[in-house]
Parts: sequence; C-alpha cells; structure tokens
Amino acid sequence: MYLRRSISCFVLMLTALSIWLMASGCLGGRVSSFAAPDYRQNMRDFVRAISSYGRGLDSDFIVIPQNGHELLTANGAEDGIPATSYTAAINGVGREDLFYGYDSDDTATPADERDYMIGFMNVAEQNGVEVLVTDYCSTQAFVDDSFAQSAARNYISLAADQRELDSVPAYPADPYNVNNNNITNLAEAKNFLYLINPDSFGGKQNFLDAVAATNYDVLIIDLFYDETELSSAEVASLKTKDNGGNRLVIAYMSIGEAESYRYYWQAEWTSSPPSWLAGENPDWPGNYKVRYWNAAWQDLIFGGNGSYTKKIIDAGFDGVYLDIIDAFEYFE
Repeated sequence: MYLRRSISCFVLMLTALSIWLMASGCLGGRVSSFAAPDYRQNMRDFVRAISSYGRGLDSDFIVIPQNGHELLTANGAEDGIPATSYTAAINGVGREDLFYGYDSDDTATPADERDYMIGFMNVAEQNGVEVLVTDYCSTQAFVDDSFAQSAARNYISLAADQRELDSVPAYPADPYNVNNNNITNLAEAKNFLYLINPDSFGGKQNFLDAVAATNYDVLIIDLFYDETELSSAEVASLKTKDNGGNRLVIAYMSIGEAESYRYYWQAEWTSSPPSWLAGENPDWPGNYKVRYWNAAWQDLIFGGNGSYTKKIIDAGFDGVYLDIIDAFEYFE
C-alpha cells in the first residue's frame, strides 16, 4: 500500500511539473493549452451571436437574457468594468427573485442577496439596458412593495403569483402603470406579463383570447402551444392591448438547457446523447444542461431556416427572452 501510494504521489508530482514546464514554454507547450475555458465569455459570445443574427433579419429585434447578471461586467463583480460588447448586444435583462422569492415564494429576498443583484441591475441601467424584474409573491402587501421597489429604481416588473408562470395574476386587476400608449421599443414599456405555461387555459384559443384581453405593454410567451408553433396571425393578434395601444410580444427560448419536449429533440439522445448534451436538471425533469459553446447546439438555436430563432422571427415575434443564461455556473 505504501509503495503504491508513493508511486501515485510521484506520478502526480511529475504530471504537475510537466504541466508547469509546458505552460511556461520550457517544453514547447502553450499556456492556452491548459487554460480553463472561459464559460462566462462563451455565454456572452453566444448571446451576441444570437443578437447579431436576429438583428440581421430584423433591425429592431429585441434580446433579453434572464439572470446570469455577472455577465454584465468583465470580471463578474458588480463594481467591475461593464462588458460593453455584451450590453450593446442586448436590450434588457430579466432578473428573477430580486425582491421576493429568492429562498421561497412569497418571502422577501435576503437583503445581502438583493443588494448584490441590484448592483448589477444598476450596471444594466447605466449602460442603456432595461431591467425586467419577476418577483414571486401573492400576498397583496408584498405585491405592492415589489412594484414600488422596482418603480423607485426605474425597473419594470411583474409580481407573479405562480412560479409556474401559468396564469395572468389576479392582483392587481389592471397591470401596474397601465396605459394605452403605443409601445414600439422596450424603453417605452411600463409593465410586462410573463406567461409561458398556458396549459391551464383549456385550449389555444382560450389562451390567446385571455392574453389578448389584457393591457400589458410586453408579453413574454412561448413560441409553442402544446408543441405546435403559434402562427404569425396568432402572434399578430396579441400585439394590440385591450385598450387599443400597441405592444411587444417576446418569445421565450432556453439556450442553456435542451428540453426533451422541443421540436429539435431526437429520441435516441436519451441513450446516445450528442457530445454537447450534459446532465439532466434534477429540479426540472426533461431539461438537460448543454455545452452551449458547441457549434452543433448553437446551430439548433440560430443561423439556419430551421433554427429556433428563425422560427421565432418567422412567427412575427418582436424578440427573444433567453433563459438559463447562468448555465456557466454549472460548468464552473
């Protein structure tokens, strides 16, 4: 046992020495050969590529990544230098649980976590990026406080009473800061609705009618209803608020996880996964982490006629709301 352990230690020491020598150039190696991947920059580059592609087809195409706020600065600190090539590629940033819901729904977010996230939201605002806050609370006093805290900081917000995002909140009866303005860009919006699980509406037309009858300035919905794409006519029917003003309709799209119920999923991936497919998310069965920097995965998301982003643009959506931006944490 002692001999085996000594040999193992010796091998480890030789390996470490070899790596150091190659990294320093003594054995002809390159430092980049041993540098850990920059998972954050990889995600920034991915978002920028989606933005460039979308804006190439529609110059007004809106891009809103959700969470992953550390990407807003070059070093991932709230007081760091803004990552301006990234902020220039996005119109907004979504932040869940800023004031309510971080540890549990209908519970105030701990002050230290709240203030940390606000530091990054300030970076966004200072660089022309709109902040969209989704809090999870249902107690009316908490809902009122959530809206008030966001409004005080010039964020637009939603107090969702269900984390499943499967309903129009019952309170307040009218959207916060309701208006009949024509909303032509994200900066003009005063409120938004985030509703991506429409199954409880009892049918597609019921869902479309219910959403059309609201006065939210921005709708964030899924491209699909029951795995069938919404048509351009159906999307167009949602672009007018019930009070007559025009609004924006944004499509949800996950880019940090693959979803087994999406059109691109291949049955054989469960037993023989592609190289870019990683582990299943234990909290969301059927959702799988992806090596999002991989070209094959990115080709599914944007670039070709059958890509996810192209389908969204063809359906007439005004932009994309990108989820699982914080996938870099999984790989780090």
